[in-house]
Formats: sequence, C-alpha cells, structure tokens
Amino acid sequence: MIDWTFLALAAVGGFVGGAMNALAGGGSFSTMPTLIALGLPSTIANATSNVALQPAAMASVWAYRHGLEPVMGVSMRRMAALTFVFALLGSILLFLTPPRAFDLIVPWLLLTATLAIAGGRHASDWLARIARPGPRALMGAQAVLGIYGGYFGGGIGMMLTAAWGLLSGRNPAQLAAPRTLMLATANAAATLVFVVTGMVAWAQCLPMLAGGVLGGWSGAIIGRKLPAGLIRGWTLLLTTVTTLVFFWRGYS
Repeated sequence: MIDWTFLALAAVGGFVGGAMNALAGGGSFSTMPTLIALGLPSTIANATSNVALQPAAMASVWAYRHGLEPVMGVSMRRMAALTFVFALLGSILLFLTPPRAFDLIVPWLLLTATLAIAGGRHASDWLARIARPGPRALMGAQAVLGIYGGYFGGGIGMMLTAAWGLLSGRNPAQLAAPRTLMLATANAAATLVFVVTGMVAWAQCLPMLAGGVLGGWSGAIIGRKLPAGLIRGWTLLLTTVTTLVFFWRGYS
C-alpha cells in the first residue's frame, strides 16, 4: 500500500530544496533533515539528498544558461572540471565516514555555511581593501569547495557565493548562473559515487527528486524577480535554525 504522506513529505522537501538551490543555495538544509525525519541514517540521508537534488540543479542550470560567464577570467569549463574531480574525492570520503562520526561533523559544516552567508559581504569588502586575489586563489578555493560539495553539499551554493564574492567582489546576483553550474557539477560527481556504492535510498529519493525538479525550475524563475536581501534573509533564517537543530541532535 502506498503511503501518500511519506511521498508528499519527500516531494515537498525536494521542492523547497530545489528552489533554495536556485535562489541562493542551501537546498540540503531542507532535503537532508526531511530524509532524516523519514528515518534514514545521516550518511544515507546526505547521499540520497545529493542524488535527489541533481535533476533540480540541472533544471536551474538550464534556466540560468544565458548568464554563464567566466569568474575572474577562469572559464566555466575549467572550473567545472576542477569541481568534478575534487567532488569525487569528497564523496568517496563520505562513503568511508562512519554514521556516528558524520553526525558529529555535520553541525560544524552547517555552521560554516551559515557563517559564510551571514558574513560573506563584509569579508569581501575587507579583503578588497587589503589584497587583490587572482585566478590562482579562485582555483585553490574551488578545489576545497569541490571536496566540501562532494562530502556534504549542505550550503555549497552559499559557500560558492561567499567565496567567489570574497575573491572577486561581485554580488550574489552576478554569480547566480556560474554558482548553479558548479553546484550541479559537484552533485553530479557525488551522484556517481553514491549510486555506485549503493548509498541511495530510492523510495525516498524518487518523490524528492520530482519535487526538486519543479522547485529548481520555479526558484530560478522567481530568483530573477525577488530582492536579493529577501532571498538572503530567508536563507539565513533557515540555515540558522537547521544548524541549531543539528547541534542539539548531534551532541545531546
């Protein structure tokens, strides 16, 4: 017998996550807690979340396709190749991480993402006053973010926006299209590893995937119209609440 409540919760979690990724990143702040609430261990929930959001990420890339352009002179093709390779390493690392260890690590990763979105603009202004980072700094940061995206993925879109804004001085709206492509690239690498290693819970993944595609497409369209401050405020609120919940869950 089909549990329609189960399917609806997974689909709604996917819709919100797909829309968040398209708007500002942080879709896993919706999908991963939803999957844990549906009974999955944290490592399996994280892997399933990545796979479920991949089609949504691709839908967002298509919606943003006309805005793709180099960042600090580095082509999107080069950035995508670097992201894919290091995301593969990160996802393999997740496969090797015991669930209990992951439960203790996740709150700190969530806190890092929350601080990145909260202080990214101020840090960018500060760095612009004291240094002029170049393409090499961007590529180094992207390698680290690739590992982060493959290993966890929570808030990777926000981390990309914060890091690129810090190094280039460009605002989040200007970085939306390339950020979405890199998020999709990191998810693609992780999806490959998670499917091959059997870490995906398909019963939860498929309805979440369907909701995520609709959310990703809708979010990309809405993102062109909403004020950047409103998007940032909503994302920061959700990430802060989720981070506090995971600290309570992991250390209580």
